[in-house]
Amino acid sequence: MHTVVPPVLQGKKALVVGVANDESIAYGCAKAFRAAGADIALTYVNERARAFVAPLAEALEADVFAPLDVEKKPQLEAVFDEIRERWGRLDILVHSVAFAPKEDLQGGLLNCSAEGFAKAMDISCHSFIRMARLASPLMTEGGTMFAMTYLGANYVVPNYNVMGPVKAALEASCRYLAYELGPAGIRVHAISPGPLKTRAAGGLKDFDAMLNEAAKKAPVGELADIMDVGHACAYLATPFARHVTGGTVYVDGGAHIVV
Repeated sequence: MHTVVPPVLQGKKALVVGVANDESIAYGCAKAFRAAGADIALTYVNERARAFVAPLAEALEADVFAPLDVEKKPQLEAVFDEIRERWGRLDILVHSVAFAPKEDLQGGLLNCSAEGFAKAMDISCHSFIRMARLASPLMTEGGTMFAMTYLGANYVVPNYNVMGPVKAALEASCRYLAYELGPAGIRVHAISPGPLKTRAAGGLKDFDAMLNEAAKKAPVGELADIMDVGHACAYLATPFARHVTGGTVYVDGGAHIVV
């Protein structure tokens, strides 16, 4: 279905982190923001990823296109320095980054190593806090921050393993950041799509079974896609949602309400 998007974000400046290819949730967000009139900044994690992300950045007419491995502090600071120089401000931040070493992700929580747990927590959760720290001074007229989570943060989803506790920490971080940044007019949302066929999801054991089960449960009869997530985030970034903050917003066709 073709969706006509009004220019409700005209002139807004959006940094979207986590685009890997045209199936990424982050890409759905960037595409929806652009359709609504926002100017876009995109990042890519390494040179291998650049080949996939560069054409998307060009299609979105991205003003900023920069490397960003969230574990590398100089790269993170360089992205925000470039935004400051190019735009002078920031209105929207999307964090769509998650990682756990394969052996720790697929081996169950009981067998997860301390090193693997720490790496998953740093990349998937604390990097959002680091971004928020750099983004908030640029949100001089208020703004909106998004982090991507999943139902496994609140319920046991078989095979989600270490990412469950990590996403739970991310959702709690969103609540505390919403509390701390609210006085500055900055709103923070944890966005919880249902399972989507992204590159990151490929690391989960029996993912197709998880996908099929969620689709059967969804009251609307189907799961969301990346553009559904993007359009929901675009709405939340507008003044229409100015008093919505701190919660987990489910964009999953209602699957989360069905046991």
